[in-house]
Parts: sequence; structure tokens; C-alpha cells
Amino acid sequence: QVWLVESGGGSVQAGGSLRLSCAASGNTYANECMGWFRQAPGKERELVGYLENGGDSTTYADSVKGRFTTSQDMSKNTLYLQMNDLKPEDTAMYYCAASLFRCSSQWAVDAGVSGKFHYWGQGTQVTVSS
Repeated sequence: QVWLVESGGGSVQAGGSLRLSCAASGNTYANECMGWFRQAPGKERELVGYLENGGDSTTYADSVKGRFTTSQDMSKNTLYLQMNDLKPEDTAMYYCAASLFRCSSQWAVDAGVSGKFHYWGQGTQVTVSS
């Protein structure tokens, strides 16, 4: 079992930055891939990006490439999402997730990618005003 707790959400004006954190506990050694998702009201949950657990390989959705960066501190079992140049369309609940599967480059174009992740946090709200 893995527990994930997100923090760092808030309200910011367009062009601003936020850094989300995701603290992991439990059997974290079993996690192969760590990801970020978001869901806006009335919309489907969508992939933001993911990272090979303990590695350097990252993949991002086209909508956030060049603006968002995910990283991790293994000593703290914490995953981060640095979000720069935020836009109103980035407003959503952001979720951290962990997969027991190895990351795949195919997931970036897989509409069912959220089904590849086994553990989820409770989410943290990000609101970007224009």
C-alpha cells in the first residue's frame, strides 16, 4: 500500500508560478512511475506528466511542455511539480499518482493512462486568474 499527500496548491495570477509537492509513504520502493494528473470542473482527468521513479526520464502533456517540470527528492520520498507561466486554463484539481508499472512513452498519447496508476492522492486545488 502507498499513501500520497499533495500540497502547495493555491490561487495565483496568470503568469505566476506554483510548486506542488507529493509526499509518499508506505511501500514506495514498489513504485515504478510517478505521475501528475489534473481535472477541471466538468472535464475528464488528464495527464500532466510523469517521471521514472528514481530516474531522470520525464514525459509531459503538450499543454504544459516548457512550463511545467516534475522532479523528485528520493531522500524525502517527495515528488514535485514546478509550474511556471501559469494560465487560467491550468485551473484544476491536481493529483499525484503512483504506478507499479514502468513508465512508457506510449502513455503520453493513451487516453486511458490514468488506469495505469494504482495509487492516488486526495488532490490539491490550483486556481489561476486572468
